[in-house]
Amino acid sequence: MESLKAVFWKPDPAAQMRKCNTLIRTNTRKLDRDMAQLKALDSKTKGFILQASKRGQRNPSQAKQAAVETRTFARELIRIRKQSSRLATSKAQLHSVQMQVNEAFAVRKIEGSIRASTGIMKDVNSLVRLPELTGTMRELSQELVKAGIIEEMVGDSLPDNELLEGEDEEAETEVDKVLGEVLQGKLGKVEGKKVDEKPVEEAPVAEDEDFEDQEATLAQMRGRLEALKS
Repeated sequence: MESLKAVFWKPDPAAQMRKCNTLIRTNTRKLDRDMAQLKALDSKTKGFILQASKRGQRNPSQAKQAAVETRTFARELIRIRKQSSRLATSKAQLHSVQMQVNEAFAVRKIEGSIRASTGIMKDVNSLVRLPELTGTMRELSQELVKAGIIEEMVGDSLPDNELLEGEDEEAETEVDKVLGEVLQGKLGKVEGKKVDEKPVEEAPVAEDEDFEDQEATLAQMRGRLEALKS
């Protein structure tokens, strides 16, 4: 019956608007979940930086290894924050799309017709290219095309190297900045403690175990970060 209605009658504007808003809310919730995960990863990574730094202060023989660890975790923190910033921008764009779509349907209700919006099309094109939103944004774009709000479909998703463009060039400067932010005010307390001249023999083993645990955790964090982009 619904298929026959689709042949003989035009889609119901109210139903179209509800479906578009449902898809937009679905995308918004997805972004909120991803941003919450990134916030948790941000906090956890800062903790690892502090742990590695303190370990280097307690045991000078581990200082070089600890310095490498802190910079490695700082780079991961940069990646997490860039992704979080990108998702926050995407959420703002999605909110803008929702406002423009509702406005377009409101105008259609008053004037009896609807005009294609280049502004909405630009935002949708940008959002549909994000790996996190590709599926549902394509569905939304199809609904907007049916409603006459946009005129053409969108392109492919952004490759990872484009998402992280410029990271290598800025990495070292950003790493120093992040380390300064995370370690400021915390190193002083550690530096104020005297290092034992004869550390317990078991300590190096514990440090090695800590390092292996943090390497495993780092691998898990990278996996989560990649999962958020797929």
